[in-house]
Amino acid sequence: MNQPPPPHGFPGRHLPAGSSGAGPYALSITPESAGWAHSSLRVLELSPGEQHTLDTGDDEVLVVPLQGGCRVSCEGTELTLTGRPGVFAGPSDFAYLPLGATAVLTSASGGRFALCGARARRRLPVRHGPAADVPVELRGAGNCSRQVHNFGTAGVFEADSIIACEVITPGGNWSSYPPHKHDETSEHESELEEIYYYEVAPGPQGQPGLAYQRVTGTPARPIEVLAEVRSGDAVLIPHGWHGPSIAAPGHDLYYLNVMAGPGAERAWRIVDHPDHTWIRDTWAQQPVDPRLPLHATSNGEPSS
Repeated sequence: MNQPPPPHGFPGRHLPAGSSGAGPYALSITPESAGWAHSSLRVLELSPGEQHTLDTGDDEVLVVPLQGGCRVSCEGTELTLTGRPGVFAGPSDFAYLPLGATAVLTSASGGRFALCGARARRRLPVRHGPAADVPVELRGAGNCSRQVHNFGTAGVFEADSIIACEVITPGGNWSSYPPHKHDETSEHESELEEIYYYEVAPGPQGQPGLAYQRVTGTPARPIEVLAEVRSGDAVLIPHGWHGPSIAAPGHDLYYLNVMAGPGAERAWRIVDHPDHTWIRDTWAQQPVDPRLPLHATSNGEPSS
C-alpha cells in the first residue's frame, strides 16, 4: 500500500521496499511526495519487450540501468543502453534527458531502471554517458573502504542541477563515514536534498541481506533515523548528518545517491561531524580493503 505524503518539513523518512510504488514504478519519490522541492527518484521495472513512455516535466532525468539494458528514444535521438547484469557488476552507461521532454524506454530482455530526477532551469541536449567514462574512486581505508561510481557528479557530467553517484560497500564495512551534512549554503557546504536507494547482495544460498543507515540532526534542525534497510528500500534526507551506512558481514551493500538543491552552483560541498572527522587521519596508515575494486576500475587510482 502506498504511504501518504509526509507533511512539509518532515524530519526524514525510511521507505521500505514496496511501500512507495505508484503506477508502473516499484519506487516513486517526487518532490511533492517527499515534501521538499528538488530531488526525485523512480525505479521502473520492465518485462521483456515492454516499453514505457516518460514525460520529464520540470525535471532533468538520468536513466540508469540497475539490471538489464534498454533503448531510449527521445526528441529524434536513439540511445542504446547496454546496462549490466546487476548493480555489483560495475558502472553502467546511462542516458540524460532534459526537462520538458518525452522519452520512450524499451527493454528487449526486461530489466530494472533508476530514473534519477531533479528540478531544472536550464535545458541541455539528450546525451549518452558511456560506462567507460565513469570515474571509479576507492574512498577511505580499512573497514571504511568503499567504491564510488561518480557517473553524474559535478565536474564529471554536465547537468543543470542533479548530482548522482553509486557507492559499493563490502560486507562488514562502513561508508558515508565520517557522518557529514550538506544542508546550508556557504563556502564549505552546499544545500542539497538527498535520496539513498539500496540494494543488498544475498548470501550464498540466496539469503536476503541487510544493512543499516543512520541520520541525525542539529539542535536547531532535529532529525532521527536509524533504519534497517534491505533491497529496494530508500531513505530521504532533507537535512542533517548522514552516516554511517553499514553493510552487514557477508552482504555487500549498494546505494544510489540522488541530490539537488536550490543553489545556482551545482556543487557537492560537505562538512564532517566534528566528533568523527578525526577518523580520516587514520586512513593514511591503513590499506584500502583488498576486496576492492569489485571489478576492474575504468580509470583513476585508489584514493583516500
